[in-house]
Amino acid sequence: MLAVLNGISLGFVLFLIGSGLSLIIGSMGIINLAHGALYMVGAYVGWSVAMDAGLPFWLAIGCGALAAAVVGMLVHQAFFRHLSGLLDEQILISFGVVYILADVVQWIWGTNAKAPFSVPGLDGSVNLLGLTYPTARVFIIVVGIVFLVLLWWLQQRTRIGAIVRAGMDDPQMVRTMGIRLDLVSAGLFVIGSAVAGAAGVIGGLVMGAQPSFGIDIMLLALVVVVLGGVGSIPGALIGALIVGLSQAVSVVLFPSFSGFSLYVVMAVILVVRPAGISGRVVSQ
Repeated sequence: MLAVLNGISLGFVLFLIGSGLSLIIGSMGIINLAHGALYMVGAYVGWSVAMDAGLPFWLAIGCGALAAAVVGMLVHQAFFRHLSGLLDEQILISFGVVYILADVVQWIWGTNAKAPFSVPGLDGSVNLLGLTYPTARVFIIVVGIVFLVLLWWLQQRTRIGAIVRAGMDDPQMVRTMGIRLDLVSAGLFVIGSAVAGAAGVIGGLVMGAQPSFGIDIMLLALVVVVLGGVGSIPGALIGALIVGLSQAVSVVLFPSFSGFSLYVVMAVILVVRPAGISGRVVSQ
């Protein structure tokens, strides 16, 4: 049961980063492999605010989200808005951004990884389902559910969400109606970046901050998107929970094959659902 709860908490961290990436790919057709680096930026900024400055954790989450949003906006304006439909160039630029941000992080915060955040009020334990479980992980699950509701509402119940969904299905029709789909997509890129930065701070409660997050977290986020399907918030949640549970349970039951088991699960699901669990065909 403890492994299951750990998998759920990890799943919600991956949902936060994977949902933004899924919407960016679905609405813009941009393969932003630097999305994990935005998570890393959020984690380090959150460390400075919560641990170095001793400020409230909610402020650390906001600062991490803001920092990632600013970096994401700069990256989009400098590179990705010029690379629509150029997948090879997007991938190359993404990796370049990952290594640049990793070097900047190491220059500012050093090369050593930061320990998991110790936040007053979240450093204890609670009784959950008869188990003594860390308060920080319960907090992650609760915040993940809140973000799930907000992102679902944004996609399904707002005019912007309707434009994004229509743009996934028929972007030419949306542009013909006089809607600046490029501006909406750019805004979504910034929102997705902000959510990734917030996820870095929230995930820092159990994973700390490391320069390698730009690659490590990105690989897991990509698996989430592939499993859940492009452009789907519920799909991102299901994919993230599958990844989180696979990682946590396999470490306990099959420690020698924990890194391999996730990709076995992914292969089996994709054989049955090639477009992902909740995937949709998108047009660009």
